[in-house]
Amino acid sequence: MSASVLPISRTAQVKKPLVQVLRGETVSPPPIWLMRQAGRYLPEYMEIRKSAGDFLSLCYTPDLAAEVTLQPVRRFGLDAAIIFSDILVIPDALGQDVRFAEGEGPLLDPVRTLSQVQQLSHKDLGEHLSPVYEALTRVANELPDKAALIGFSGAPWTVATYMVEGGSSRDFSIVKGWAFSDAHGFKYLIDVLVDAISDHLISQIQAGAEVLQIFDTWAGVLPEPEFIRWCIEPVREIVSRVRNSFPEAPIIGFPRGAGVGYRRYATETGVSAVSIDSSVPLEWAAQELQEICAVQGNLDPIMLLVGGDPMIEATREIMSALSEKPFVFNLGHGIQRTTPPEHVSTLVDTVRLF
Repeated sequence: MSASVLPISRTAQVKKPLVQVLRGETVSPPPIWLMRQAGRYLPEYMEIRKSAGDFLSLCYTPDLAAEVTLQPVRRFGLDAAIIFSDILVIPDALGQDVRFAEGEGPLLDPVRTLSQVQQLSHKDLGEHLSPVYEALTRVANELPDKAALIGFSGAPWTVATYMVEGGSSRDFSIVKGWAFSDAHGFKYLIDVLVDAISDHLISQIQAGAEVLQIFDTWAGVLPEPEFIRWCIEPVREIVSRVRNSFPEAPIIGFPRGAGVGYRRYATETGVSAVSIDSSVPLEWAAQELQEICAVQGNLDPIMLLVGGDPMIEATREIMSALSEKPFVFNLGHGIQRTTPPEHVSTLVDTVRLF
């Protein structure tokens, strides 16, 4: 396979708004897709979820994962599908015990020492994650011509927080304590994750993904020096490795909560776009970020939950501030599970008719 082009011919044959924007074009109206657009707020998803067993089984069953990936695109006519998977398939593939308890979120057997990190194995990563790649290929063959297919992974820092804390955390004291007190040992874990995530993203492109997104959900909990060391530097290395295989690959970075650090992240990682959370001021994003790369964001998910005139007004404010330069409309984080689907329909119409 040539390393100079993306492997899906659909991208070359049809202009896709999302891909155009990530290559530096301004598209009117801007493309729209939504983080967690395939999920529990959709009744058709819940029907499949009931039959799938546990959450990871759904992620690893290609026909079901492909179907739930396609559901929001069919219902709302969105400009992209993001493959239904999870950032924690990486530690699962490395051999860490990962499970999802109803009402509790992810639970992992913690990895907190260098010897425990050394027990993780990269050798079966591709085989373990092959159902994800099969699902991507199925979706690629069924998407509407102008809809792009997004593959994704968590960033090393965010994945590490779950691996070390053993799940979600309020203060990240254990993982931060390790990173601050033993940077050499913690870097070993980050390096393992850089290797695994790079391979996973490259495999997703080979399977049909046309765009990649790297989620660094917990980037905002780090002080600036550690943000540079554990967020910017590993993502820069991942972007470099992906581009060594696929130089044209459009990549979106999402260092949620990075504040003014978004600018340095955009400048130094080499991503095609930054996805901004809802706290980022629109005028600042237009002046400081859109001069560097495309911007994606940033409607508050609760505004989508509320709907009506407040949502429409907030959407128009975002469009007014950012749509005259390369811009992708999205949320500042994922859709809330109780969001009425009709609110999503109204949002899409508002963006398209602006």
